[in-house]
Amino acid sequence: MDSEVGPLRAVLLHRPGNELKRLTPRNNDQLLFDSIPWVDRAQQEHDAFAGVLTGRGVEVLLLVDVLKEALEDDRAHAAGVRAAVDELRLGQSLADSLRSHLSGVDAAALAEVLTSGLTYEELPAAEGASLVRKMHHPHDFAVDPLPNLLFTRDSSVWIADRVAISSLAMPARRRETMLLDLIYAYHPRFCHAGRAYGAHSAPVEGGDVMLLAPGVLAVGVGERTTAAGAESLARSLFADDLAHTVLAVPIQQERATMHLDTVCTMVDRDAVVMYPLARDSLVAFTMRPDGDGSLSVSGPEPFLHAAAEAMGIEKLRVIDTGLDPVTAEREQWDDGNNTLALAPGVVVGYERNVETNARLEEAGIEVLPIAGSELGSGRGGPRCMSCPIVRDALE
Repeated sequence: MDSEVGPLRAVLLHRPGNELKRLTPRNNDQLLFDSIPWVDRAQQEHDAFAGVLTGRGVEVLLLVDVLKEALEDDRAHAAGVRAAVDELRLGQSLADSLRSHLSGVDAAALAEVLTSGLTYEELPAAEGASLVRKMHHPHDFAVDPLPNLLFTRDSSVWIADRVAISSLAMPARRRETMLLDLIYAYHPRFCHAGRAYGAHSAPVEGGDVMLLAPGVLAVGVGERTTAAGAESLARSLFADDLAHTVLAVPIQQERATMHLDTVCTMVDRDAVVMYPLARDSLVAFTMRPDGDGSLSVSGPEPFLHAAAEAMGIEKLRVIDTGLDPVTAEREQWDDGNNTLALAPGVVVGYERNVETNARLEEAGIEVLPIAGSELGSGRGGPRCMSCPIVRDALE
């Protein structure tokens, strides 16, 4: 896969499940959600999103399905048990009991624990005393749920024919990396794929990685992806001859702009939809291999200029979010910039971002609108909720 807009053929999604039913006003901040979603409606919205994709000929793979299929492998099952059981958190006695229990459950039951978590009252009965069990409320989590699995873009990203396993920065999301590592290592469809980046490297999240053109990537550096992560990814891509230019793009370290794809996304070969306040403020540091096994770093210079130069085009067309500064701020918060391209000039976007969608249509971009009143409660749009696996190359 060499772009953000080549015709999409296969994608990995996660249908909302019981992990979202674990969210309460006590824990939603810790688990990175801004509100408590209505799960049944979120599932309906997600099913409609998947339906739009399949209706355009895209193969949709659901994360829990591929996780269960991977866990049928005994080695994967053992790795899943290790991912679920944190002995430092549970203590040896309770950890041994849970480890023994999970080792005997089938793939579907283990997948449910790995995604939806376990409370202390749901733990198997154990002989002997456990201070850890006694000192926790029955509804506290012994194994945390992973509500952010919904945003499959962040935990892995495909570059050419290789997969980069993200190193997720936030504690609430780190076990997601283990699950994706497990899927790509043991699922029959993916187990032979090469790796473009390792989960134990410096923090890089997929929402910050944008394939601007063949051999050209932009990497947002901010709340989730560090400068060390952007440099480490660039070095890995250069070493494997997967890229010739990587642009490191500093973004504000705040909730509204957690990833580069909350500020802009590609909607055509030469076009982006972008938050107007970022148009003139975004800059880029350009990294290229220096020919001696290291890299050269230049900049900063305006992002739009650096991107166009690296892509070999005169300039990037920019379609502004919103209609005016207030509408732009509202629609940026509601993921107006966070579109998923199904082909050059064809994108999926939230229907609520009326003005942004109108601007896209006026610019010749076909918008396939989806509902997102509940899906958006974790601050993510169609791009965030999708990990493209196969795209046709751009002509």
